[in-house]
Amino acid sequence: MSNLQTLQQVAQTRRSIYSLNSQLPVAKEEVVKLVEHAILHTPSAFNSQSSRAIVLFGQEHHKLWQITEDTLRDIVNDDEKFVPTKQKIDSFKAGAGTVLFFEDDSVVKHLQSQFAMYADKFPSWSDHASGMHQYAVWTGLASLNIGANLQHYNPVIDKKVASTWDVDSNWTLVAQMVFGGIEQAAGDKSFEPIEKRLKVFG
Repeated sequence: MSNLQTLQQVAQTRRSIYSLNSQLPVAKEEVVKLVEHAILHTPSAFNSQSSRAIVLFGQEHHKLWQITEDTLRDIVNDDEKFVPTKQKIDSFKAGAGTVLFFEDDSVVKHLQSQFAMYADKFPSWSDHASGMHQYAVWTGLASLNIGANLQHYNPVIDKKVASTWDVDSNWTLVAQMVFGGIEQAAGDKSFEPIEKRLKVFG
């Protein structure tokens, strides 16, 4: 089997897994190494290296989703309407951990001041870098047989997250990736015809 085949198979394995448990098939140190590798080796425009991450396990992971639940409950302020949200957050709590993805705005602003011609592009390029980091971690987790799903409860939880984990004021929360043991695999995935999505010339 070629390295390309292996890479493609892992990419195909990566899915949004919502039914998770707290039992990881590897030591949590392996997850940390995986995130470290993504932070070090995922590309970014102008080699900006603007992406940041925090990995939460166990009670710290639970704390994040309790913060999210409490914040959203204050917004919804209706117990009956809150039931579906509560069920969703409980499914996140059932996982083993969460990776918080951030972008360092100070890096982006510095590049904007250095390269004025591209100043309006750097925020978009920062988003691109974050997306690649998320995909790198997500695919890496799939290679370890760890399920994951990606959430975006920012900006409503940003301030509380920042104060709870003493986050640098220049870091902006971009996404939250819940991970854990796979309790139930994802269902079948449908695909748009490739002919509608890819053109080849020459």
